[in-house]
Formats: sequence, structure tokens, C-alpha cells
Amino acid sequence: MTGRAGHADRGEREVPPSPREYAAVARAKLDRAVWDYIAGGSGDEVTLREDRAAYDRYRLRPRVLVDVSHCELSTTLLGRPVALPVGIAPMAYHRLVHADGETATVRAAGAVGALTITSTFASKTLEETARAATGPLWLQVYVFHDRKVTESLVRRAEAAGYRALVITVDTPRMARRERDLRNGFGLPPHVRPANFDDGHRAGLHRARAGGSTLADHAERHHDAAFTWEDLAWLRSLTSLPLVLKGVLTAQDARRAAELGVAGLVVSTHGGRQLDGAIPALDALPEVVEAVPDECEVLVDGGIRRGTDVLKALALGARAVLVGRPVLWGLAADGADGVERVLDTLRAELAEAMALTGRPRLDTIARDLLHRSAPFPYHPASNDKEMA
Repeated sequence: MTGRAGHADRGEREVPPSPREYAAVARAKLDRAVWDYIAGGSGDEVTLREDRAAYDRYRLRPRVLVDVSHCELSTTLLGRPVALPVGIAPMAYHRLVHADGETATVRAAGAVGALTITSTFASKTLEETARAATGPLWLQVYVFHDRKVTESLVRRAEAAGYRALVITVDTPRMARRERDLRNGFGLPPHVRPANFDDGHRAGLHRARAGGSTLADHAERHHDAAFTWEDLAWLRSLTSLPLVLKGVLTAQDARRAAELGVAGLVVSTHGGRQLDGAIPALDALPEVVEAVPDECEVLVDGGIRRGTDVLKALALGARAVLVGRPVLWGLAADGADGVERVLDTLRAELAEAMALTGRPRLDTIARDLLHRSAPFPYHPASNDKEMA
């Protein structure tokens, strides 16, 4: 009889031992167009590759003869406790990879005490996701031409018990994602943006050669005129903390903090927006240095191991957000697969803390890191896993 991931009878099923290996399982299960939508980036996918490669440019400097009989991973995010400094990044349409979609993902996160940031373009309503959640929950929001749509999402999130709003600021328009264009990507019939009415869903299911229905939809609905001055309007809608996602420079980080933003996510949108942008990990130190301690800084993109989490924390991140590995786990084994991915990252982080002599999160600092020359990049790895 099969139990949750990691507890099956090994004679019946071999469980992949690391989050990376779920990628192969997911790829075998998914249609090529869906895999490409999840795995791909924009342009030549330079930033996609570099988000991952940035972690390999750092080596660890372990300290010895430290009491590491217990390593404490718990922390707080925006004042609320979490069991580990690893959360789930906002990603659209989880039902592309598993029928239970976002409700399975959020159940897994709750089981390990991790934060989930749910996408505006979820394939389950934000209310359904909130009812399934037992852990902390934030909502990612785009600003649309029709401001009433954004306002409705904000009001619904507050009513449903979400604890923060994560405003994506790096997508005034969607970048060219050539895999999607080659595949003429459109949503399959069983997947829909559950948080919107029929008028806002129009056209998403009509795949067309040489085009992407998602890009067409973004061009029609995303508000490219949204600016710093409009943050006051968002603030007027809610008392929930605002977090800006997609900040890569000290200048923008400083301005956000001056305007009272509660947090920032250093992110390249998983390498799916501006190709050639600085990798998120390389941008992290200048963003951290630009803001006061009360403005919490998170980072996403390229995280595959507990040692990656450790490196991001050493460079000043309050926590990291994991994207594609969560979808790999979901595709492979539903909520159990997601839980296994998060469990593995937690175990690997605890191991890395012990082996570097850093038993508490507040002992992790930049003196832990040595920056080395980059490894050669092997383009063939691009199809096996993506940042």
C-alpha cells in the first residue's frame, strides 16, 4: 500500500531522493507544451540559466567545534511564525500538472509550516485555497487596466484571511517566451483562471500557431501605466502589508522602503521576463543593503538544495521562495510530492547549518561564503531542469 511520498513500500515505488529528480518524473508525465511552459524562460534563456548558476559561484566556509546538536530553522515573516525560511513562490495554474491544483500545494505547505504565496492566476479560487490552508498564506496580485478587478481581488483576499499582498512589478508586459510561441500555448479546457469571470478569461483557451494566449491576455489586461504613485491607491484599499515582487536594484528597493512597503522579493520572474537581467542572487546584496531591517527581503529563482537556501540567507535574505521544484513534486505525486520537496529542503538546510557550524538562522552571515570562479555551463541541462 502506498503512503505519502517517502513512505511507500520501496518494492512498489521508488521515491526520487531529491527535488531535482522530480523534474524527470514530471517531464515524463506532462505534455510537451505544458512542460515547456513551466520549464522555459524568455529570449535566449540567459537569465534563466544564470539564476541557477549564481548559486554555484559561491563556496561555503565551515566553522568547526560548534555545538550543532540542535539547529533551529523557525523564523517569522511579516511578524508571523513559519517553521522554516522556505516558502512557495506564486505560480499560475497548478491544475496544469495535477487535478487538485493549488489546494494540494497549500495543504503540503501547511503540513511543514511553510508560507504559500498564491497566484492571481490560480486554477482554484483564492477562497478554495484559503479553506485548504493551515499555514501562512499571501496573495500575489497584478494590477489590471480595469482597476475594479484588482480592487475585487484585494477585498476578497482580505475577507478570506490572506495575510499580505504581493504585487508583481516586473510584468508591465509579458516578455517573449519562445517555447510558448513555438507551441502556440493555450490553456487546456480543464484549466481556467478561477479568480476571474468569463469576460476576463476570454481567449485563454484558444491556442494559435506562433502565439501564446497568455501573452495575448497580458497585453489586453495588464496595466503598463502602473507606477510608484499608484501604490498609494493600493494602500487605500487594504490594511494588509504590501510586498513588491520583481525588485532587482538598490534604487527601487530604497524607494519602496521609503513608501512604507513591508517587504520585497528579489526576483527575475524565474527568468521569464527581461532576458539578460542580473541573476536574483547577485542582486540580493544591494537590495538588502538599501533597505532598513523592518523591510523584509526574500529571494526566488534557482533554488534546488538546502545549501542554496543557506547561501541566500548568508547574503541577507529573510527567506527564499521555491517555484518549479514545487510543480515537479505536484506533478509527480500531488500534495505528497510537494511535501517531500519541502521536507527535503528543510532537512538539507538543517544539515548544511550543522556542517558549517551555524546552528541558528541569526548566525548565518556573509563570512560563511567564498565567491569562486563560475563553473562552465552545459546548455543540455536546460531541458532537464529550469530555475
